[in-house]
Amino acid sequence: MSRPVVDFAPLGVSSHPAAGVRSGRRGAKPGGSLRRVLVANRGEIAVRIVRACFDEGIESVVAVSDADRDSLAARRADTVVRIGPAAASASYLDVGAIVGAAILTGCDAVHPGYGFLSERPELAAECARVGLAFVGPPAEVIRRGGSKIGARALARSIGVPVGEGSDRAATAEDAAEAATRIGYPVLLKASAGGGGRGMIRADTPAGLRAAFTSAAREAEAAFGDGTLFVERWIGNARHVEVQVLADTHGAVIHLGERDCSAQRRFQKVVEEAPASALPEALRADICAAATRLAKALDYVGAGTVEFLVDVDRGDYSFLEVNTRVQVEHPVTEMITGVDIVREQLRIAAGRPLSITQDEVRLTGHAIECRLNAEDAAAGFLPTPGRIERWTMPEGAGVRVDTHCFDGWTVGPHYDSMIAKLICWGGDRPEALRRMDRALARVAVEGVATTAGIARDLVRHGDFRANRINTRWIEDRFLPQWRTNRGEEHGVQVG
Repeated sequence: MSRPVVDFAPLGVSSHPAAGVRSGRRGAKPGGSLRRVLVANRGEIAVRIVRACFDEGIESVVAVSDADRDSLAARRADTVVRIGPAAASASYLDVGAIVGAAILTGCDAVHPGYGFLSERPELAAECARVGLAFVGPPAEVIRRGGSKIGARALARSIGVPVGEGSDRAATAEDAAEAATRIGYPVLLKASAGGGGRGMIRADTPAGLRAAFTSAAREAEAAFGDGTLFVERWIGNARHVEVQVLADTHGAVIHLGERDCSAQRRFQKVVEEAPASALPEALRADICAAATRLAKALDYVGAGTVEFLVDVDRGDYSFLEVNTRVQVEHPVTEMITGVDIVREQLRIAAGRPLSITQDEVRLTGHAIECRLNAEDAAAGFLPTPGRIERWTMPEGAGVRVDTHCFDGWTVGPHYDSMIAKLICWGGDRPEALRRMDRALARVAVEGVATTAGIARDLVRHGDFRANRINTRWIEDRFLPQWRTNRGEEHGVQVG
């Protein structure tokens, strides 16, 4: 049953009567603890943060839009506060509403989750201005880490390999010059964002200018910043990222790496840890590089340093820093036993990490499949609607992170991800077998989901043999899948 909802009228923080509170009145209490945390997000990550707060003995306040007043996070939180209508621009993306709601409900910290405002320095800066602890890095670190151009320069300065490309904001003419120097194809990338937005491949000089205009427009719309740079296209690449944790006492550690090569349109589909296809020497180099870069950034909190591994060359290059908890953090938790969100809360309270680098142990293998409310056969068209039946697998080594339940309505306002299915095994083959069985037991009625195609993916011979790259889903798996579906049903698929 949901909690009574406190209604915060988004007046803007500066005009709210509680906005004059300054440092010393809020934030972590003496002794390194938080009392009440505002969860400035929705969906499964909001549920995840509420659970971590409960485990730490911290009260949770969930900020909800009108669409989420009866969400699972709202049902489990200690307090619920309304921050605006369903549109994200008027609720979850409103810095004034978020900070004002935290003040109104007596919070001493704000956890942004991922997406929305999690990598916007404006939220971290406003929290600092009014004396709220921000569960993440300081605003200046978010700015430096969030700029891909700036992060590339920093990485190069400390000896971390950086891919060939432009080292500054590019005009269309700069991009053409860089592409000629590097050689086609190239990738145009937004400096300020991620998630595949503002990222377009250009194969020829003729196509570069149109691609540049399109990528800049998309980046401006998504991130408010149309700055682009150019990067060498790696045809046979694996996407490897390293989970880092850093506290305010100078400790910086890594929790191993993840392989996120199974992607569609630059969006991750399946993630696993560790990256078992990596040679041990390369794995050690990548993890060490991630730690060096986090130290150079003066990083605080949980973050991820991402790399591309050129399979043909056998080397790697820095991609970007994500200054937040990642969607795929559960696979790292499953092989390390470290609760990353609880570590975030400890760090925000000024406490040291609960684990040292020497104490980190990687055990077994974990795989995560993202489940979306989408119709894969119809080109992954979103399928909003009411969930009439919601049955998820259970058992040893199986974890489900979700915000859905019988009767929940998947609306059209937000991302279509409805669950993450995570399976652990003593080794990769066992984890794959467990994932296969778990996906077969997903039963959802009322909306279409991607559980079926996810099962087809993890059962594919290439995936089982670890013979994939970042283009494998689009270049090999999906064409085969569409052909097989068409033959099976006698129709044209996708």
